[in-house]
Formats: sequence, C-alpha cells, structure tokens
Amino acid sequence: MRSVPASRLARNELAGGDAEPLLRVTGLTVRFGDFVALRDVSLDLYGRGIHAVIGPNGAGKSTLFNAISGFAKPEHGNVHFGNADVTGERADRLARLGLARSFQMCATFPDLSVADNVRTALLRDVTGIGLLRRRGGEKLDPAIEGLLEETGLSSERYRRAADLSYGRRRLLEIVTTLALRPKLLLLDEPMAGLAREDIPAVTRLIDKAAEDCAVLFVEHNLPVVERLAKRVTVLAGGSVLCEGSYREVASDPRVREAYIGDVGDV
Repeated sequence: MRSVPASRLARNELAGGDAEPLLRVTGLTVRFGDFVALRDVSLDLYGRGIHAVIGPNGAGKSTLFNAISGFAKPEHGNVHFGNADVTGERADRLARLGLARSFQMCATFPDLSVADNVRTALLRDVTGIGLLRRRGGEKLDPAIEGLLEETGLSSERYRRAADLSYGRRRLLEIVTTLALRPKLLLLDEPMAGLAREDIPAVTRLIDKAAEDCAVLFVEHNLPVVERLAKRVTVLAGGSVLCEGSYREVASDPRVREAYIGDVGDV
C-alpha cells in the first residue's frame, strides 16, 4: 500500500475526509482606488467543518467575504467554488450554486412572521413574498421545523420578526440561510450585537450547520472561535498573517502583537 504524506493526512482530517477543497481562494487582491483592501490572500476550505477568519478592524475580513460571495470584484486572483472558477460572479448565481451568506447587520423581513421568513428562502421569485401573507400556516420541511424547534423559534413561528429580540432575529437569519441547504455558509460576525445569553444558541446552531456544509465565518469573539473553528486564518493589513489551529495562531507572537493583545488574552 502506498503511504500517504502526513501533511495530506492532516489536511484530510480537517476536511472531514474530502481530499479536494470546496472553496479555493488564490492570490486575491481587491483595491478601492489607491487603497488595497486585500493583498494576495489565499485559503482553502473543505466540504465539511468550520474555518474562521480573524483579525483587527480594517484587516480586510469583510472585503474577503464580499469578494468570495460576489459583492466585490477582485483586481487579481481567483475564487474557485467546487469545480468552477467563480471569480467576479454575481451573488445570485453563487447562491444557486450553493454559496449562502449572512451579513454583519441582521437581515430579516420585519413584517413577516418567523415561519414566513424561512419560507422566503425557498421562493424563486421575490414577488411571491406577497403570497405568504395570504397562504400562511403551510407546513415547513421537517428539517427546517427541527431547526426552529432546536433554536426555540418554533413557539414564536407566528410572531413578526420585528417583534423578536436582536438575538432571536440573528438566529432566524441563520435558520433562513440554512433553509437554502447551502454547500458553503459564510457568516460575517454572527455574534456581533448579541446579548451574552443568546451566544450559546447561535454557537450551537453554527456547530450543527457544519454537519451538512462547510462554514466560513468572521468573528471577534475569540472564545467562540476557539470553540468552533478547526482552522483559523488571521488577516492583518489586508494580508494573511498566519493560518493554523486556534492554539497555533493564538500563540504566534505576530498575532498577539497585531490582534489578540489588543482584545485581551484568552
């Protein structure tokens, strides 16, 4: 039997057994006028598991997400998703290919109920949202019902999203995104603005999501990163500072100087 290099074994363990990356970002550079927001950024993400991107404010984390998900056009470099080069593709096409994302600001339909917010993810035509007001009460897919039950949103299924707390709306946004059954889920600071008591529920939901898809998330809450991420990429000044397990990057003197030392030791 031919032996497998140790580096490949370690990579496959992180990938959950997937030998080829689901997402490959290579040499990505994004410029806004004279300002270089990303410079030669590369990372691989496999078909299962959770990968975190951390770094100080202004490091380029959200720009990286925007370039991957079709909201920013790179000047150089490539984004491969599955077998396709999707560099610069529109966000709607990427969503159809199985790439879904949330944003820093919680995005829900405030006048729709919890259940109808989830149903919107399954509509092909946004003009169909009006029908939901007249056809409420239809059952959801059992898997989605299970997510509502696990997050405690099932008992609030008929409440307007606008009447939920911010933490509950954040949960609803992630459940709605998961209703798309993505292959890759991008979460931009999912813990931002949450009350302390809401963080465990969102953390559990992200952990569960990774059973069925790859998760790439940006987060400043380092205990959550340590709890969830198998692999961490650290950005600083628009470039990759280092990458590895949480323990590896947290002990890197460059990371402690550029980031962790600013937010407190963990």
